[in-house]
Amino acid sequence: MKTIERWSQIPDFDDEKEESLFWAEHALDPRLMNASIQRQNVRESTTITLRFDPQMLSRIKRLARHRYLNYQSMIKQWLSERLEEEVGKQNERSGDRHPD
Repeated sequence: MKTIERWSQIPDFDDEKEESLFWAEHALDPRLMNASIQRQNVRESTTITLRFDPQMLSRIKRLARHRYLNYQSMIKQWLSERLEEEVGKQNERSGDRHPD
């Protein structure tokens, strides 16, 4: 499998079949994806303290290294994804209670 290291390496596709064949033989370098994530301004962040079991934190760090991510950024990404999931569930439940 060939690794895509620059966005310019991705061609324009004429149809979905051509795109599918391309991605069957190529994969994005995780660092490319990580570099494309829009980062929040540091001044918009609040520092908190969390306590983790040392083994859990070690596993998280190992997984983050494997994905070429900072472990704290990965944890924030996970929390953000879960928050959106929970808000979506809450909105669905609210919609069920209040039919139009």
